[in-house]
Amino acid sequence: MDIILHGTRRCFRQVVCERCLIQDQRGTRKEPDITSDHPPVAAVARPQRGTGTTGPSVVSWAYPRGGLGPHPNLPPGERLRVLLVEDDEGDAFLVGELLAEANSGIELLVATSLSEARQRIAGVDCVLLDLGLPDAQGLDGLRQVLEMSRSSAVCVLTGRSDEHLGIVAVAEGAQDYLVKGQVDGVLLTRALRYAVERKRADENARRLREVELRQAESARLERGLLPQPLMSTDQIAVHTFYRPGRHAALIGGDFFDVVQTRPDRVDLIVGDVCGHGADEAALGVELRVAWRALILARVPDDEVLPALEQVLMSERRLQEIFATVATVRLDLDVNRATVRLAGHPPPLLLAEGRVVPVPAPGGLLLGVRPRRPVAFDLEFDTEDWSLLMYTDGLIEGRVGVGDERLDVPGLSGLLAEPDSRAVPLAELPAWLVGRAEQINGGPLADDVAMLLVSRGGGR
Repeated sequence: MDIILHGTRRCFRQVVCERCLIQDQRGTRKEPDITSDHPPVAAVARPQRGTGTTGPSVVSWAYPRGGLGPHPNLPPGERLRVLLVEDDEGDAFLVGELLAEANSGIELLVATSLSEARQRIAGVDCVLLDLGLPDAQGLDGLRQVLEMSRSSAVCVLTGRSDEHLGIVAVAEGAQDYLVKGQVDGVLLTRALRYAVERKRADENARRLREVELRQAESARLERGLLPQPLMSTDQIAVHTFYRPGRHAALIGGDFFDVVQTRPDRVDLIVGDVCGHGADEAALGVELRVAWRALILARVPDDEVLPALEQVLMSERRLQEIFATVATVRLDLDVNRATVRLAGHPPPLLLAEGRVVPVPAPGGLLLGVRPRRPVAFDLEFDTEDWSLLMYTDGLIEGRVGVGDERLDVPGLSGLLAEPDSRAVPLAELPAWLVGRAEQINGGPLADDVAMLLVSRGGGR
C-alpha cells in the first residue's frame, strides 16, 4: 500500500495524485501550481469513502458547486462559508480534500469565474481567490473581488510563488497570500479563520473610526447650535440646557441663542429643525446664525421670522423639512416681553407661585406656507419672574403605559410641584428632564434644548 504525494489519502495498486489525475483527464494540468513526478494517468482504481475499492473508473467531480454541507459538530457561529474562485477543477478538488481531512468545519462553495462568484458571494465569510481566471488575471481580479466582497475576507491561493506579488496583494487589501503546494489542510484552515478574524477586526476598527469622526462632527455642530449668550446685563440671568435624546449617535437640529442689542433689550430664540442627523444640525446652525445676524442688524421685529423662513426654504435639502421657533424680545425698562411663535410650544411663565403657559398664538411652522407670526405682548406684574423656553422633546415623553404625552399641561404640573420650588433656578432645567424621564420610564426619544431667563427672585 502506497501513499500519494499531494494529500494523506491511501490508494491501492499504484501511487497517484488525485488532483493531477483530474487535470490529466481534462488536459488542464498546470505545472507551475502543484507538480507531480508521475506521468499522466487516464484511469485509476480509487476507493469511495467508506466503500473500499471499486475497480478502475473515471474520476468524478467530488465537490459539486453547491459546496460541502455545514459541519454537524459546530454551532452556526463557528462555521465558515468560504467561496473558492478557481477555474481548475483539480485544484478545487484538492482544496476540498484538504479542508475535509482537516475536519475544518468550513462550508466550501466553488465558482469557476468572477462572473459566477458575483452570483454566489452573498453571505460568504471569506473568498479564496486564484489569480489566473478566465475573465480576470492577476491583481485586476483581486481588485474586482475586493470591490464585490466589502464585508468578506479575501485570501489569494495561487501557484505563483512570488514574494513581491504577495506583498502587493496584501497591500491591495487581501488578508493573506498562500501558495499552492505549500499548505496542508490544517494550515489552510487556520489561514482562513485568521483571515476572517482580521477582517472583522478591521471592520470594527473602521466602524469605531467612523463613530469617532461622527462624534467630532457632532461636537462641532453642537457648538454652533448652542452658543454662549451674547449679553452683558445683570438685570436678568439666563440658564441654558441641552441633552441629546435616546438616539445620541445622531445629533438633532435643536438650537437656541441670546443676543443683547441695547442696555434695556434682550432677544431670545429657541428652535427645532425636524429630523436628526448632520444635515438637520447644520441647517439649525444656519438658522441660528442667520437669526443672530438679523437681530444685530436691527431688522424690524416683524421681518425677522419671514427672513429666517427664506433661509430655511433656500438651504433645506428636502421640501418636507420644516422648523419650529419661539422668539422673545425683553424690554427690561418697562418689564415687558413680546412673544412670537411659529408652530412651537409656548413658553411657561413662573411668577407669584404660579406656572402658566404664555397665551401667544401658535402660528404656522416655518417652511410650510410663508406667513408672519402674530406678536403677543406679555406684561410682567412683578419684578420676580422666570420664563422657560424649550423644544418639544421635553413634552413628548409618555405618561403611564398608554399613548398619553406629558405635553404643556403636564410640564406646567411638574413646575408646580412643591419639590420644584426647592430646586435652584440654575438646576431647574436638568431637574425637569429627570422628572420627565422618570415619568416616561426611560430616556426621552428626542433632543431637549431649554432657555430659562429669570429676573429678581425668579418665581
